Amino acid sequence: MEKPAFVYVTYIDSTPEKVWQAITDGEITKLYWGCQSNVSDWKVGSPWQHRDCDDATKVAVEGQVLESDPPKKLVLTWTHPGSDLPASQVTFDIGMMSGIVRLTITHAGVDPESQQGKMMATGWPIIMSSLKSMLERGTPLAPTTKRWGGSSE
Repeated sequence: MEKPAFVYVTYIDSTPEKVWQAITDGEITKLYWGCQSNVSDWKVGSPWQHRDCDDATKVAVEGQVLESDPPKKLVLTWTHPGSDLPASQVTFDIGMMSGIVRLTITHAGVDPESQQGKMMATGWPIIMSSLKSMLERGTPLAPTTKRWGGSSE
């Protein structure tokens, strides 16, 4: 049986181009994604990394770009360096609905009962809420502006 996918949907008063940029521009991701920069040329087949914003040698997540259709869709493999877990897959679907952006994130291939699954279920909502806050108000949510130590402080 295939592992279930985690699906997160949010609506953002912005444009698809700005949402795409906020997901793919490392200078922007570091502002709302736990001081991590997403780095790639975002072309199909290219590698991508989720790097510490102050030390590029510290890579939290890495993978390969499977599909890239700016500003509509981005599909990535997702793996933690040094982990023996198989790669999962993340899809960002960016579309319009009633004049606002509908962002759907699907993270497939992770056991929801695993440690990774539990982190995913809490991580994606706060990161994407922070992205929404940043694009709509100009300010990300405070907990997402610093490195995460794994605690729920």
